[in-house]
Amino acid sequence: MISRQTVTHPFNRGDYVVGAPTPPRWAADCPPGTGPASLQGRVVPVPGSVVAELRAVGAAVHTDRDEVILRTRDWWAGTSIGETDGRPATPEAVVVEVDAEEQVAAVVRICHEHRIPLTVSAGRSNVLGAALPVFGGVVLDVCRLNRILSFDAESMIVEVQAGMFGDLFEKELQEAHGATTGHWPSAFAISTVGGWAACRGAGQLSTRYGKIEDMVVGLDVVLPDGTTASYGTYPRAAVGPDLRQLFIGSEGTLGVITRLRLRTHRLPDYAAGIAYGFDTFAAGLDACRQILQRGATPAALRLYDAHESGTHFGHPETNLLLIADEGDPALVDAVMAVAEEVCAERAPVTLDGDAILARWLDERMIVGKAADGFVRGPGFVSDTCEIAGPWSTLPTLYDEVVAAIEAVPGTLRASAHQSHAYTDGACLYFSLRGDVERDRRRDWYRAAWDAAAEVLIKHGAAISHHHGVGLLRSPYLRDALGEGHNTLVAVKKALDPRGIMNPGKLGLPSPFENTAH
Repeated sequence: MISRQTVTHPFNRGDYVVGAPTPPRWAADCPPGTGPASLQGRVVPVPGSVVAELRAVGAAVHTDRDEVILRTRDWWAGTSIGETDGRPATPEAVVVEVDAEEQVAAVVRICHEHRIPLTVSAGRSNVLGAALPVFGGVVLDVCRLNRILSFDAESMIVEVQAGMFGDLFEKELQEAHGATTGHWPSAFAISTVGGWAACRGAGQLSTRYGKIEDMVVGLDVVLPDGTTASYGTYPRAAVGPDLRQLFIGSEGTLGVITRLRLRTHRLPDYAAGIAYGFDTFAAGLDACRQILQRGATPAALRLYDAHESGTHFGHPETNLLLIADEGDPALVDAVMAVAEEVCAERAPVTLDGDAILARWLDERMIVGKAADGFVRGPGFVSDTCEIAGPWSTLPTLYDEVVAAIEAVPGTLRASAHQSHAYTDGACLYFSLRGDVERDRRRDWYRAAWDAAAEVLIKHGAAISHHHGVGLLRSPYLRDALGEGHNTLVAVKKALDPRGIMNPGKLGLPSPFENTAH
């Protein structure tokens, strides 16, 4: 079945140690680099006396420069641009590993007392720089918090620590409890459950199972002063605002998520897949809208433009739509019947659904495939940008974002697919590739993102659907949220008046701004 297939770690799991540094995507053997930092200016130092306090409460403390680089590098293209030139992103920090939730609270209290910036780190697979300690200080590595704590079989609720990696979590959930979350992000095996929530992530089967915010029924958080709060375990409630959602997507700026309680589902025992080709991307979008608005919710509803149809499936002549579902046979067959009826009226081409689904299942965890076919010279840059908008504006967003990126000098190609869909709209997942002089890579990269963001903000689209904000999108957040950003600033000031939690993210003001770029 679609979600039954557990995915092995993309790097040798036999040699992989939980909590070990995540290798970078651009070169698994990339040396740490001896040049100056690419994303740090002057940083907040951690005095020796404070390091001693941290050693007394943590499981391990790392201060060696090369070790800090390895334990803070991520999968962001902005990091790789510097690191491939020998300039590591954030070499100055103190990394503290913890193996108990009480240790998390103790480390946070120390940082709060001494006004030292604290950045939470786990799988380090973020593609926007969300866990980079741009002001130095302390990096809190929670990867040793890696256990399922309980499973309520009657309610189908699992309680898990935040540092558990996705593949290990799903493997134990399936084998020990016959359940699945249905949450399958591309970085499944190098991301953690807490990271999914902190960045408001989505899995590839979200049309059936929902995004991570739909799965969380409760969570525990260490607040910026070191106190711990527990938020809910109930299906629905009317006891004021839903405070759980305050921390989902907060990217470590409001506290440290230490454990989560998630909805799960019985393992599916039946699946089906079909595929069609459309003359235009807009026509495919309209078919997806009709399927969803008729009440069908296939696990995967993925529409690829002509470029990505060719790259992923060998069909560059069409805009390919893959529809797949899993679960109870009666429900799956009903969903597929609706999809077939809608597509039969609109799609000029019927493709081999079994073959398309098999290829997608085999390759769906491959990152950056849309960049295949391009010569990768020293000035080549590739990235993705996932956004969301209502059905009424999606065709325009597709056309204008692609055009805006391709108008930036040095762009090779911009393309997109629809990856997650709802009754009111969908996520478009853009890929952008450029080839410029090596020393102009960062300029092209920012210009391409600026061009896309201008279009998105103009049309009121969500500038992120599931990757989060990090460093890359922070400059756009105030314009994207408008007056709503002031609410976020007020919440940050109330919960973290000293501004120590993951400063430099979500476009929030920071007391450390005068010490770094």
